Amino acid sequence: MEPRERIVVVGAGLAGNRLAQHLGAVHDVTLIAEEPHPAYNRVLLAEVLAGHYPADVIRLPRPPHATRREARAVRVDRAARTVQCDDGAGLPYDRLVLATGSNPVLPPLRGLFAPGGHELPAGVHAFRTLDDCLALAAATRADTRVVVIGGGLLGSSAARALARRGAQVVLAHQGEHLMERQLDAQASRMLRTHLEGLGVEVHTECRVRGLRCAPDGVRAVELADGYRLTAELVVLACGVRPRTGLARAAGLETARGIVVDDELRTSDPYIHALGDCAEHRGTVYGLAGPALDQADTLARVLTGGKATYEGSRVLTRLTLVPDSRTPLDLAAFGDPVPGPDDDVIQLADATRRAYRKVVVRDGRLVGGILLGDLAAVGALARAWEADEPLPDDVPLLHLLTHPGGP
Repeated sequence: MEPRERIVVVGAGLAGNRLAQHLGAVHDVTLIAEEPHPAYNRVLLAEVLAGHYPADVIRLPRPPHATRREARAVRVDRAARTVQCDDGAGLPYDRLVLATGSNPVLPPLRGLFAPGGHELPAGVHAFRTLDDCLALAAATRADTRVVVIGGGLLGSSAARALARRGAQVVLAHQGEHLMERQLDAQASRMLRTHLEGLGVEVHTECRVRGLRCAPDGVRAVELADGYRLTAELVVLACGVRPRTGLARAAGLETARGIVVDDELRTSDPYIHALGDCAEHRGTVYGLAGPALDQADTLARVLTGGKATYEGSRVLTRLTLVPDSRTPLDLAAFGDPVPGPDDDVIQLADATRRAYRKVVVRDGRLVGGILLGDLAAVGALARAWEADEPLPDDVPLLHLLTHPGGP
């Protein structure tokens, strides 16, 4: 049996918590948790904001054998193999794991910060942490005028959740259509129609120039054409950026994220990274599924197993207004944009608000979008993840119309 090692994990989010669950019975694990809350599932924050779940429902199981320290890691001494925390503690390690996650992108808007300041104006919120979520929920009343900046997955989810709380929501998105990273134009139009049916006012190809604030808080959002959107609350949902500062200061190789190899090692063989902060083969995933995949792989590596991380295949799934009589289920995976020689099949039913599309390249399923009816998503996801040639005797239409799959 391998001797027990001192493993320090910086970050107690989804990835760090999962890793500690695997390792706690085998090694001496210390989790450095910057947030005061127990670990939670960040994917479900919009459901907490909507009031569908109380905050304690999204808590993750606490690793039974790990030590949790509520502090912020401020420096890594690679020569001494210690992590210095802001509470004065110096934690020695045999292996260090950076699971520092990501920060919300704060766009360069006029009025976002006072000269020389770093605090957001009153009423302006990021939407990344449980504290962000709870602060938004506490500030939102019926008829509160809210502007959500950013119409990706996070912004669309936040807009839906705030509308459910009774707010008057405007969603301002710079791109041509909502969730352009996951959806094509037709699927995005259906999503927009659904949000507008909930009372959300949606503006696409809409560039925000700045904020108008009074001493007691935000008053309006100013668009590039000079038009102003009245706002009592503003939500910034403009994407995330990997937290690499601790790694850079320690001299580790970084690009967009902390660069790791197939064993999730950084440029220092005694330091690993995983989750939102890690960059593997040029990709920063920033999603829950890959973070869990990486935690599982690294656990095998650190317990003496032979394991390599080859990358993750990402399926995005979202349910809008799950307790409504008219929910909208959405799933997207792979590359839904066909090339000139790809085979594509699409089925659309406006009455039932259903849309299904798959893309097949060289006999393999490479991407798809489903809205409304997700009966076939399990079979499609399995075929996509297998990355094997589809049976010649199975028509493409069968992929979308038979939940059992090929």
